[in-house]
Amino acid sequence: MQCDRCGTEAVMHAAYSGLHLCSKHFRESVESRVRRRIRDDALLSDAATADDPETWLVGLSGGKDSVVLTHLLEETFSADPRVELVALTIHEGIEGYRDASLEACLKLTDDLGIEHEVVSYTDEYGVQMDSVAEDDPEGMAPCAYCGVFRRDALARYADEHGADKVLMGHNLDDEAQTAMMNLLSGDIAQVAKHFDASLGNFEEREVEDSPFVPRAKPLRDIPEKEVALYAHLSDLPVHMSECPHASEAYRNEIQELLYTLEDGHPGTRHSIMSGYEELARLAAEAHRGDDGPRGECDRCGAPTTNEICRKCDLVDAVGGELPGDD
Repeated sequence: MQCDRCGTEAVMHAAYSGLHLCSKHFRESVESRVRRRIRDDALLSDAATADDPETWLVGLSGGKDSVVLTHLLEETFSADPRVELVALTIHEGIEGYRDASLEACLKLTDDLGIEHEVVSYTDEYGVQMDSVAEDDPEGMAPCAYCGVFRRDALARYADEHGADKVLMGHNLDDEAQTAMMNLLSGDIAQVAKHFDASLGNFEEREVEDSPFVPRAKPLRDIPEKEVALYAHLSDLPVHMSECPHASEAYRNEIQELLYTLEDGHPGTRHSIMSGYEELARLAAEAHRGDDGPRGECDRCGAPTTNEICRKCDLVDAVGGELPGDD
């Protein structure tokens, strides 16, 4: 195969677009699509200035998605005084997995020269995910516990750093899977929350009155395999192993379904997300305010509609301890 743009040897063929691209033009294509997404989402506020920059907290796990995102953000905004990047790595306490990925995070942030914070479940919740997965007091998949703890840690450290936005490395496959799961569950309220939490243009999302730092996903137009290829061709430090506790059975079924559909009908994932984001926007407009008044957790002060937030419930269930607990 030859590159459609320069005639040199192609390294990939994107069936959904028909393009054959060499290494140089493939990387330029990924970079262009991510920067277009940043513009289309109005990620950088017009109010940001060199004297009053925005702080973006990047969730950096050391996997391909978060490493590529951090690399592209630094490459795009390193000379822009309106943006300050801070990377946050969360150590869950998974033997033989997170230590290796943390090395990738440290190398990347050292190479890029960006601020990097590391926090652990041990310090934050008095638990390690290996023990939680083994005991499983709530009878849930390990990802269910970890997701609650991870979201809480990201939210609290974003608030501590005065972050304006939290940026996540979710790719096209991730988002198409979530879209399908929400649609198949028939949970329109969840679709609405998805939009305001992390999808769409910031000028269309309700973020001003939210107690949470808004999230964004600049990689959500890029297929997972292309993210992996970009990381490889750019020689980025990436930890490629999968978490040993990953067990989201339903998501895996949706993933296989989408692989089959994409093979037979290239562009399916892009079409799903295009339609889903518009439906999610309409759902958000219709459902805003349905949750009722939001208060604070009686124990930790986190935003919640209940007396005790889900994180505190789970910390108690797994025998953990929050900082400051007697």
